[in-house]
This record gives sequence, structure tokens and C-alpha cells, in this order.
Amino acid sequence: MRVFLTGGSGYIGQATIAELVKQGHAVDALARSDRAEATVVAVGATAVRGGLGDLAVLKDSAARADAVIHLAQAESGDEDLAAATAMQDGVGAGTYVHTGGTWVYGDTDGVADETAPWNPPAAVAWRKPVEDAVLAHGGRPVIVQPGLLYGGDNRLIDVFFVQPGKKNGAIPYLGDGTNHWALVHIDDLAPLYVAALAAPAGSVYVGVGGVNPTAKQVAEACAHAAGLAGRTTSISLAQARAEMGPIADAFALDQQLTPAKAQRELGWGPRHTDPLAVFAQG
Repeated sequence: MRVFLTGGSGYIGQATIAELVKQGHAVDALARSDRAEATVVAVGATAVRGGLGDLAVLKDSAARADAVIHLAQAESGDEDLAAATAMQDGVGAGTYVHTGGTWVYGDTDGVADETAPWNPPAAVAWRKPVEDAVLAHGGRPVIVQPGLLYGGDNRLIDVFFVQPGKKNGAIPYLGDGTNHWALVHIDDLAPLYVAALAAPAGSVYVGVGGVNPTAKQVAEACAHAAGLAGRTTSISLAQARAEMGPIADAFALDQQLTPAKAQRELGWGPRHTDPLAVFAQG
């Protein structure tokens, strides 16, 4: 299968290209710079020069592919929807896999799945109309909603918690730290995107590992890896908002989610089931 992919030079994108190639697929990956082109080529893709605003490039590239995986982070809901529409128009009856995120469910009442009501924090509230439009477009739309990523670079956790913690001498967590995080390892998420290519039209899957530690537990494990064992600190939501911006409200969510639907329908299952051990190793 030939797959057109956006966001290929990113954290998720590189892992997904590698997994697609491993499973025998040919990949064309959008690249907006020389650096991005070199990155996607290095992991096995053919580069297509352009950005998310180049709608003709997106449509034409999707039309040459059997399926599309959209991983790139748009700057707005309008940009994301325009890009999605162009690629869905291009790929036609082929599968179009769109990236969402689990934060849209807000706080969950115990362990939840894809049927949970949406209650997104402001930072991701724009996703609802985009995902509704993607599913209503026709063709074979599928949505993957990753949890909070770990493994490899641990991008968000590293940027907003580990690096400031190293600078200040203690890894922070919000409030009492008892809120749960729905995590997924990067090496599990990439195979889910590949499995989603064969999903029924209109399917939505949360991409989580099914282990939902508390934010304080994650902070303690990260502190161990950073040489700061036992040195964690609570910060208020107001302080987090001042330091992190709107994403602080997402980190404050109490989320427990299950991967059961993807396991049942796609035969996909997370292999990394001890996230705290991974965090503790750094």
C-alpha cells in the first residue's frame, strides 16, 4: 500500500513511517523544509515538499496514495479542517486516518472509552467540529486519539515538567498529583496508526496503554531518572497556567481510558505496560 503522511519529521511521524516501512508499505511524507526532508528520507519515506497550507499539494499527494495518515499539528482548527478536507477529497474511497487526542474527553468518571462524553479544556476544544466534519465527509475516515505520549523524547512531559524540574531542583506536579494520566508509549502508538488503515469507515479509537498512573507517580519516576530522587513539588493550577499557558488545564485532567476497542476490532494491543519503569529509566 502507498501511504501519504503528514507530520513525518515529528516525534510520532518518524515512528509511524518506520512502522509502515517495516510492514511493507511505501510512504510519501510531507516535508516543509530541507531538515524535514532529510529526516523523513532517513526513516524510509519519499519526501513531498510542502506544508499544511499547500492544499493542492495535499490533495494531489493523497490522490496518488491508497491511504492517508494525518499527523501534522495545525495552527488552528480552520487550518486542520482545510488540510483534512483536501486530503479526503484526494484519497477518495481510500482510508483517511485523522489525529485527535484523548484530552477532548476531559475528566473521566473512572475508566472510560470512546463513548465517553466530550468535555475538552479550551486548548483542544477546536477538535470537535473538525472531527465531526472528518467523519461526515464520506470515504473511509478513521480517527485515532492518542493519549499523553511517553518513550523516546517524552516531548510534552519533558518540556513542561522534566526540564523545568531539573532547573529548579524538583519535578513538579499539579495540585495533590492524584489525577490520572492516560499514557501511551510511542512504540505502541505507531503500530496503532498502521492497524487503523484497515479499520471500518467512521471508526474512532483511543490510543492508550491502559495503564493510567497518577501525575505524582510520573513526577516521582521522572525525578528518579533526573537524579532528583524524592524531590518533587506541588504547584497550583494558577501557577501552572502562568508558566505553561492553556495546556496546564489539560495536564490537570483526571483521565483513565481503556484501549479495549482497538484491541477488539484491530487486534492491536499495547506492549508497554509499565510506564513508571520507563520514566524512572529516563
